Amino acid sequence: MPLTMEGPRVLLRRLRQVMADRADRQTRLDKIVELIATSMNTAVCSIYLKSDEDTLELCATEGLNPSSVHKTTLKIGQGLVGDVALHARPLNLAEAKSHPRFVYRPETGEEAFQSFVGVPILSGGTVIGVLVVQNTSHRSFVDEEIEALQTVAMVLSEMLAAEGQFRAIDDNPKGPSRLVGYPLTEGLAIGQVVMHEPRVAVESLIAEDMEVEFSRLEAGIYELRRAVDEMLRTEDVSHAGDHLDVLQTYRMFANDEGWFSRMREAVRTGLTAEAAVERVQNDIRARLTGQRDVYLQERLHDFEDLSNRLLRVLVGKTLTASAEKLPKNAILVARNMGPAELLDYERQNLRGLVIEEGTASAHVSIVARALGIPTIGRIVNIVNLVTDGQSIVVDADSGVCYLNPSSEVLDSYNERTKLMARRQKQYARLRKQPAVTRDHKKINLAVNAGLMVDVRNMNDSGAEGIGLFRTELQFMISAKLPKTKEQTAFYSRVMDLVGEKPVIFRTVDIGGDKMLPYMRQMQEENPAMGWRAIRIALDRPGLLRIQIRALLDAAQGRDLQIMFPMIAVVDEFLAAREILNKELARLNKLGQKAPKSLKVGAMLEVPSLVWQLDELLPHLDFISVGTNDLLQFFFASDRGNPRVGERYDLFSSAPLAMMQHIADTCKRHDKPATICGEYGGRPLEAMALLGLGFSKLSVPPTSVGPVKRMIRSLNLEKLQGLMKNPPPHIKLDTREGFKNLAEFLRVKL
Repeated sequence: MPLTMEGPRVLLRRLRQVMADRADRQTRLDKIVELIATSMNTAVCSIYLKSDEDTLELCATEGLNPSSVHKTTLKIGQGLVGDVALHARPLNLAEAKSHPRFVYRPETGEEAFQSFVGVPILSGGTVIGVLVVQNTSHRSFVDEEIEALQTVAMVLSEMLAAEGQFRAIDDNPKGPSRLVGYPLTEGLAIGQVVMHEPRVAVESLIAEDMEVEFSRLEAGIYELRRAVDEMLRTEDVSHAGDHLDVLQTYRMFANDEGWFSRMREAVRTGLTAEAAVERVQNDIRARLTGQRDVYLQERLHDFEDLSNRLLRVLVGKTLTASAEKLPKNAILVARNMGPAELLDYERQNLRGLVIEEGTASAHVSIVARALGIPTIGRIVNIVNLVTDGQSIVVDADSGVCYLNPSSEVLDSYNERTKLMARRQKQYARLRKQPAVTRDHKKINLAVNAGLMVDVRNMNDSGAEGIGLFRTELQFMISAKLPKTKEQTAFYSRVMDLVGEKPVIFRTVDIGGDKMLPYMRQMQEENPAMGWRAIRIALDRPGLLRIQIRALLDAAQGRDLQIMFPMIAVVDEFLAAREILNKELARLNKLGQKAPKSLKVGAMLEVPSLVWQLDELLPHLDFISVGTNDLLQFFFASDRGNPRVGERYDLFSSAPLAMMQHIADTCKRHDKPATICGEYGGRPLEAMALLGLGFSKLSVPPTSVGPVKRMIRSLNLEKLQGLMKNPPPHIKLDTREGFKNLAEFLRVKL
């Protein structure tokens, strides 16, 4: 005959009274198992808790031999109890001894008991124990009883968590821990964790009025669905390609009746609406965490995000922390976030960013780089490992985070930040000083930019202009294609802020690792060398025409410099130039004011173009050398791949010979060549490039100070002479050799 229960809500009320008792933990655990056994009319109730990462210990029992408490242990996966812990799901058996995982423990005296039900005790989706009931009869427990046990297990978990007892080993570690990710934006930051999507602390677990909680849950579900539908209706995403597909999948889960019926059932057992959401969230997280299937991992993130949104709706909190005032030295932690979300935060107190899913090409990484925020990505499960206010060190130079750092680690990084601060003061003193070598050679030092904040940083850095303005960044942080008027207004603001200083606009370099959210991405085996940049522009000339039209409109009566990206053959440049010429003719036909002057250039980043320079240079006004892609393609080495990205170097004979050829050819044609890649922003590499004959560098704003310091300590004539005829003890085909040369010349690196 089925077991009869007094009712889960009565059980929860009695359980709350036991938890409120001031007795010691063991006494309360003993009372809890007695209460559950009595309420559910079972012969046995036992609580097993993790004593370490791999072991479960019997901590309280009603019905088994009392002398086995704190003596009986099982490994995770061992026995029926271990099986529940391993799979994080209930196990309901009418005949326990016939199960293949059954393990007999004679000290417990359990040989008389036949039926078995075990449910996991979860904290944050991680198993911290198992709650078991057993009986002498051969029967399966009904769903309502198992649901009630799961609810009791959740309340028990909260009691243990509040006491700081038996928390999962890897759940919000309190001691020092070292987390390894991938550096996205270099720099160093020390501060305290601020969750981008703050967790909602469920303060009330047990419902006072079940009907009220049902109404609250239904209202929350309605509001959640309305918000997701509104996201899909907005103009920004209504034609969003793959982005739209993601949101439609998101809406499918928001309307999943199976998910909501489980939450309603949890309320029926006596939980509040918030506690019901959290309980189902913990169940799903426990079952899907660790899955290798990418689809299941993505679905877990969907459920996590929707659950967190629903919790915030129920408690009336904002979705992100951007509306709150940040504490000093805030380190933002997020599973993922969009670029616009990062821009919502006040910049003054934001010191660092850690993202669980970030990549170097992610749009938020690009914005973080522009803002100079040290950023680390790809730290698995980071949002579940940290809590608001925890101390954290972000070493974005090496891609390592230290959570709750030891005093030794903290002292070491504090010394590094002090050293960096002293250097920044030195660089600040150089801001108004010219980039002139000791032998009075003028070097043109500009910055790379792409956002309005970059333009402001240019004025603060002391640079002489913008040598590369990446126009695609405006497209990438927008949810829809910017219209001609929007582009015109943006370029006009850039020119206003730059003033009389020069700015070179590169037309949109999209594709590869820089896809637009509203543009459907083609599946390519090697996107970096696929349909991107000028190839897209020439295949879809409408996009390029609109951008050129906007640039010409913005530059009326002003100087304008335009550059085309990723030119591989001369014909590509000539085709792009023809589109520009047609737009100029249109401007004249309409009688509109033209730019005061117009210069047109090409980005040299494909090795094939290096040996076409004699043919190309007569058709243009300048060249910009994109060393990042140029050397990546030269070595057939993906710079984003840690296995090969650091294997090849500028400081070897082959790339140095190629760069020398570029400098010599441009000099012979009297066409200026600017170094625009990362190499120009590193003092040692910049020194070598100046020695090869380049005299124009465009670097990140943060690199202006270090590079200018190097330039002002350098005798360029001596450097160029020694690079042609190096001393016998210096070999100029290794990084170490160039370091020795810099030391020999007393160059400040």
